[in-house]
Amino acid sequence: MAVTSMDDLTESKVLLAEYDRLKEEQKTRIGFRDNLLYFTLAAVTAVVALTVQSGQARLLLSAPAICLILGWTYLVNDEKISTIGCYVRDRLAPRLGEIASAPGAVFGWEVYHRNVAGRTMRKRLQTAVDLFTYLILPMVCTTAFWCSSTVQPVLVLTSLVQTLALAVLGWQFLRRAES
Repeated sequence: MAVTSMDDLTESKVLLAEYDRLKEEQKTRIGFRDNLLYFTLAAVTAVVALTVQSGQARLLLSAPAICLILGWTYLVNDEKISTIGCYVRDRLAPRLGEIASAPGAVFGWEVYHRNVAGRTMRKRLQTAVDLFTYLILPMVCTTAFWCSSTVQPVLVLTSLVQTLALAVLGWQFLRRAES
């Protein structure tokens, strides 16, 4: 929204411009977050394929590293997406409603979509998908490494550190699912 002069600049225009920018950022982050899931699955599949082709079980330890980095990035983006929605609901909409003397909720979708039937089940299923992708898959790779005949002490130590980090990541996913 372009403002032609300072006389045209009103608080409501500023708030609407802020809303537009926040929704654009939210949309971009949602696309990025969702693509991280697909990219993670593709990367882990490539690691497994490369491991099978080369016969080097130690390559499996790259899957937890990939999942830790991409999983944390996924979580950060998810948190920002939620924070934007919360800010719009709790700060921006009430202020704009006050200025406009609106009888009903401003930006009603921000509240409405959170109360539709089945939301809780969808959130739980999404958490299960996230945990499968960012915790279970890398742990399957780690377990396969542990069961291989080429286990070396330094790599076992590395895998144990990765396992601890994956547990923290999983805890963060579960913690975020509650909100």
